[in-house]
Parts: sequence; structure tokens; C-alpha cells
Amino acid sequence: MGKEKYKNIVCFGEVLWDMLPTGAKPGGAPLNAAIHLEKQGVKPMLISKIGTDNNGKKLIDFLEKAELNTSTIQKDSELPTSEVLVHLDKNKNATYEICEPVAWDNITINPEIENAAKTADLIIYGSLASRNKTTRDTLFYILENSDATRLVDINLRAPYDNREWIEELLFISDFAKLNDDELIKIAGWNNKSGNENELINWFSNHFKCPTVCVTRGENGAILFINNTFYSHPGFKVNAVDTVGAGDSFLASLVATLSKNIHPQKALERACATGAFVASQAGAVPNYSEKIIDTIIGNK
Repeated sequence: MGKEKYKNIVCFGEVLWDMLPTGAKPGGAPLNAAIHLEKQGVKPMLISKIGTDNNGKKLIDFLEKAELNTSTIQKDSELPTSEVLVHLDKNKNATYEICEPVAWDNITINPEIENAAKTADLIIYGSLASRNKTTRDTLFYILENSDATRLVDINLRAPYDNREWIEELLFISDFAKLNDDELIKIAGWNNKSGNENELINWFSNHFKCPTVCVTRGENGAILFINNTFYSHPGFKVNAVDTVGAGDSFLASLVATLSKNIHPQKALERACATGAFVASQAGAVPNYSEKIIDTIIGNK
């Protein structure tokens, strides 16, 4: 299989507490992705910011227990650690109330962050963390000063779905992950319509983004890579909540593609990982690779 393509991975953006009906759980897409990468044998760096409050201390404790490097987690003495209210509908799909300003709105450049970005092979970042100019400027600075592959995870959550900065992120990205509703919305901004494959092909060409992955909830996902489409119908599970399912999907896809495994197999494994996480409470449940193998085997 050879050398792994992405040996050094940076996850940039929000870390927070998801306030679920069952209680508070660590969350934020970059944190979730980093935890799931760690579970799959990758040692990512997580760039974010917490408050100097008790919630921040508890997040650091959680990350250290998960064996994540916390040297690029900044601390803010004025802004609080983020909390997000999570609401689940009858199908256990999550919607979010995201407060501001919070510590991760104020991520700034320092030597640790610069070094992490310069030595990275892949930088994963979401659109949500770009809602504030300070953090957005920091993100663009590290992207402009790194040779890493750039992977954007789109999260169009009103009112943080500003077309200008989201399209700016897309134009500088090599790999985009988004869901089917977000694909339709972004296409609509540009007066484009069509079936999913047509829209993905347009998206890739328009934003000069060669790799595109579109998730479809319980219906699996489509991956466009090396000018080829791959699809998977997903795995049926009894959903507990969908928080973190997309992040675990992305982490699995990245970790598997990094090992130069065939894209169809990588997509299958990512769908199985996302399905398992949706069947559990919270964004980062414990699991082993054997559990994912079992889901794939029982399809």
C-alpha cells in the first residue's frame, strides 16, 4: 500500500460543548473529526480556542484523555468556551443554536499554529468557524502559507451561511465535503439545477475543486475523485442522534483514502462509520475497527 498520503493532518475551527437532551457532550466538527481520525490511527493537530473557564478545562481534559495534542489549542481570558444547544427532531436529526461571540471566534496566529500548518499534508476546516473575521483571517493566512491539501467541510447553518465567504473558501479548496441540501443551495446561488451528478460535476469545475463528496444522510454518499463518480447507498441503523455522524464519515474517508485504498472501499467504510455514530449518543462514541467491519459485513 506504500506510504500514507496524509501523514500530518490539521483540523482547524470550533471546539465546544453540544448541549444535548441527554446532557453535555464534547463537539464541534473539527474536534469530532480529530477524535475520529485518532480512533483510526492518525495523529492530528487540532487548532482552536477555548475560554479560561471550567468548560474549557473540561474540554482540555477530554482531549488529553483522547490522546490528542492540545499544544495548538489557544486560551482566551475574555471570551467563553462555546456551548451549542442541540435540538433533535422525530427522526433524531439535529439542529443547532450557536451562540456568539465565543473563544473560537478569536483564533489568532502564533508560532505553534504557523508551524503546524507549514508541516501539514492536509488541513481540514469548516465554514462555520469563518463566521468571525479574526478566525477567518487566521484560516486564510495559514492556508496561504502551507503546501497542504485543503479540505473544506461545508456547514450551512443560518445565519452563518454567508455566500461571499463560503464561496471564497470553496475557491481555495482542493476537496469539499457537503450534504445534498447544501449542494442544491450553493448551486442555486449560481442559478444551476440538475441531478446530483450534474451538480457535483458543475461544482467541481466552477470552484476548481477536484474532489467533492456529497453526503445524503441515511441514503449514503457520492464521491467524485479523479474525474470518476463513486456512490454508496448507506447502511440502515436505528438512529439515536446524527450529531457527529458526518464528521466521523469524513474522518474515515480521509484516513482510508490516505492509505491509497480504492475510493469505493473508502466510501463504503466512511458510510459504515457514519451509520454507527448515528446509532450512538453524542458525536464521539467509543468504537473499534472491528465494529465497523461488522457493519460492512452485515449490510
